[in-house]
Amino acid sequence: MLLLELVLLLLLASVALGWVARHFKFPYPIALVAGGALLGLMPRLPQFPFDPQLILVVVLPPILYQAALLTSWNDFKANIRPIGLLAIGLVIVTTVAVGAALKLMVPDVPWAAAFVLGAIVSPPDAVAATAILARLNIPRRMVTILEGESLVNDASGLVLYKFAIAAVLTGTFSLADAGTQFVVVSAGGIALGIVLAFVYISIHRHLGDPFIEVLTTLTIPYAAYIVAESVHVSGVLAVVAAGLVRGRYSPELVSAEMRIIARSVWNLLVFLLNSLIFMLIGMQMSDVVAGLVGRYSAAELARIGLFVSTVAIGVRFVWVYPVAFLPRWLSGNLREQEPKPRKRELFIISWCGMRGIVSLAAALALPLTLPGGEAFPHRDLIIFLTFFVIAATLVGQGLTLTSLIRKLEVGSDWSLHDEQQRVRAAMSSAALAAIDRMLAAEGAPVEWADQLRAEIADRIALAAPDGLELTPRTELVKRLRHAAIKAERRELIRLWRDNEIGDEVMHHLEEILDYQEAHL
Repeated sequence: MLLLELVLLLLLASVALGWVARHFKFPYPIALVAGGALLGLMPRLPQFPFDPQLILVVVLPPILYQAALLTSWNDFKANIRPIGLLAIGLVIVTTVAVGAALKLMVPDVPWAAAFVLGAIVSPPDAVAATAILARLNIPRRMVTILEGESLVNDASGLVLYKFAIAAVLTGTFSLADAGTQFVVVSAGGIALGIVLAFVYISIHRHLGDPFIEVLTTLTIPYAAYIVAESVHVSGVLAVVAAGLVRGRYSPELVSAEMRIIARSVWNLLVFLLNSLIFMLIGMQMSDVVAGLVGRYSAAELARIGLFVSTVAIGVRFVWVYPVAFLPRWLSGNLREQEPKPRKRELFIISWCGMRGIVSLAAALALPLTLPGGEAFPHRDLIIFLTFFVIAATLVGQGLTLTSLIRKLEVGSDWSLHDEQQRVRAAMSSAALAAIDRMLAAEGAPVEWADQLRAEIADRIALAAPDGLELTPRTELVKRLRHAAIKAERRELIRLWRDNEIGDEVMHHLEEILDYQEAHL
């Protein structure tokens, strides 16, 4: 019954929070953190026992894999230098700075446990930031850097997290050994992920059924993570590498039907996993706070949380500005290869340090006890501060990001829309050339294809990106097509309700209308 209650609560909470985020037009992670906080305040909330170590295994692989799958390899490769400086260098600096901040505020926290918190909150989550940036036409390079950083910093942060956990459990730590292990487990994870990606690509070519193909893709992140962890290399990097490689080959590998199904399945799965994590933290928060009440006052907890959050936010500013200009100072060649960073854009990148699902999952996965049986040191404090930093950054930075971008006048970059238009024109030319070749091969009159040519021209005109001015004719044609599709849908439903057609025909034609409406 507990499992059924959890599933029901998960679905109801997901529906409610998704509606709130859509209705008030802000990224859904902000709604999730608010929902988790409200759950923590509910009295007599049922507790669902779970193994903390399963959290990382169940939640992180699909989330990281989807992010890697959707990452542009060309853009990622072109911006590898700034992405690496943020995703690896900044993660290390943040881990040290936040750990030192916690040690300063609570001196009895062991250094290893303090660095655990630092590693947990070191990787920002770009979901909330890019959801806002995409609506405001921010320069593509900024979005690419933030998405690439979010993809890699999850891996680097979790590798440091595991080293810090090991230091707490064993009571020993060697910087030289940790550095060597970091390189070994990272390289091993990447290599294993690449190999598994090509194995799955070869398997995929022989499947041929979209539903089996979707189910197969769901196994890739879990297989990469489990196999990598079993041979003691980075499971997170294996998942990321597998997603990047498979994403590179998916356009020519995946059928249109499979792509449509997979997109819906993955989006739903990732949203539910995000909701699950925030629900679990909300359910645990009442016990966490109860465990802290006897040792800290509310004012002390607020003061510690604000200080740690300020350090986590501030260290990003301290890192971003000098690192952005340092390579240009050291190498004159970069002046021609990379565009000069603008201070306004650097401020926005610095402000996009919202923490999210990865930090929360890592906090929930903390061991309950040490090998000797004693409790994990300051586990409740670490979980509380993690949630505090997530709430402070998601709400404080997330809700102010839009107004800040507009105030700094960073945006109005239509390069992506222009590229779409160029590609649509090229695709249209290719389609018309193919029509001419087939007409010539069949010996058919050229005018037989006039209607099809007109349809292609209208389709290209109607697909103009949002925000670009449409001519009166194309705007009217777009409204006419919407009206025609609605009329077709009403008539289809009438025929179905009058039992003049069966369910199978109804669903098939309904799907066709859905695609036509989505295209408009």
